[in-house]
Amino acid sequence: MATWLAGQPDADALLDRNAFALLVGMVLDQQIPIEKAFTAPYLLMQRLDVTDLDPATVAATDVERLVDVFTGPPALHRFPRAMAERVHRLARLLVDEYDGDAEALWRTATTGQRVVERLAVLPGFGPQKAKIFLALLGKQRGFRPRGWRQAAEPFAAENSFLSVADVVDAESLAKVRATKKEMKAGTKRLGSESALRRPRGRTR
Repeated sequence: MATWLAGQPDADALLDRNAFALLVGMVLDQQIPIEKAFTAPYLLMQRLDVTDLDPATVAATDVERLVDVFTGPPALHRFPRAMAERVHRLARLLVDEYDGDAEALWRTATTGQRVVERLAVLPGFGPQKAKIFLALLGKQRGFRPRGWRQAAEPFAAENSFLSVADVVDAESLAKVRATKKEMKAGTKRLGSESALRRPRGRTR
C-alpha cells in the first residue's frame, strides 16, 4: 500500500522508502496538521541538501544548525527548537543502538509488544504514539509480528479512524480528523460535568 500521509507525491515517496523519515514524521505529528508533520521529513532532507534522509547524517549535524533548519522560514513545526532536538536525539539513538538502521528497530522484534516497548522509549514517542506507529506498520506496511493487534489496541481495529494508521487518502484523513474532534469534545464535556459534580468548599 502506497503511503498517503503528506498528501504530496515526493514527500510520501520518501516515507514509503525510508523508515527513518517515517519515524521523524511520527515524532513531529503533534499539535500540527498530519500533512505538515509528514511533509517535514522531505523538507528537512532538502534543507540539509542530501539525496536521502538517514540517521547518521542527522546525528552528525550540529544541533544548532538543525534548529536553524527547522526554524526556516517556513518552520517545519510550531516548536522548531524542541522538535529539532528530539529528531537529533532520535538519530543519535538509532546510530548508537541500531547501527543507523531505523527499520531494525521493529524488524528484529519478535512480538508486537516488544515493538511497542522499543518505540515507546524513543524521543517524542511514548506508549500511545508507539501503539499508533505499530498499528500503522501493521495496517499499511504488512508488518504484523505475533500479537501486534493486541499490542496496538485500540488503534489496530479496522476502520476505527482513530489515528494516522488509518489515513490512506483525503477521505480517511477527514474521518480521522472528525473522530479526534468528537473525542476532544467528549473529553471537554466530561471535564465540565465532573467540575459541576465536585463538592464546593464551605464558606465562612
